[in-house]
Amino acid sequence: MRHEPAPLTRQLRIHRYRGYTVLELHGEIDISAALDIIPVLDAETGRPAPRIVIDLRPVEFFDCSGLRLLYRARHRVASRGGELHLVCTHPLTLRIIRVTGLARVLPPAASPDEAIGGAAAASRSRPLPGLPEHPLPTYPD
Repeated sequence: MRHEPAPLTRQLRIHRYRGYTVLELHGEIDISAALDIIPVLDAETGRPAPRIVIDLRPVEFFDCSGLRLLYRARHRVASRGGELHLVCTHPLTLRIIRVTGLARVLPPAASPDEAIGGAAAASRSRPLPGLPEHPLPTYPD
């Protein structure tokens, strides 16, 4: 029987999977939820060379506050030499991620296995890119 971890907030659960820390977001990710999530996100992305998967599959609503969380995580993980992967299958959330250009630098996968496996295949075929030539907006830690 799998033991589910207790949620840190109503919208966030954390667990380990294949050597990665998975931040599983749930429900509505708006400004209120983001304010609850930021301290935990910062703690997990503040470690040296963090290996993070952000899983948005349980998300029902996602606005610019959620995008800000993703950009924040990406900036913090990249600056610490880590890996960040995104899992998302919700059509509207995927559309937001694509329209804003985030999908180019943080491509969404359908599952953690696909995200981690896709990253492994990409790293064998070419070096992982650092920050893009045209930096995306960053937010202070």
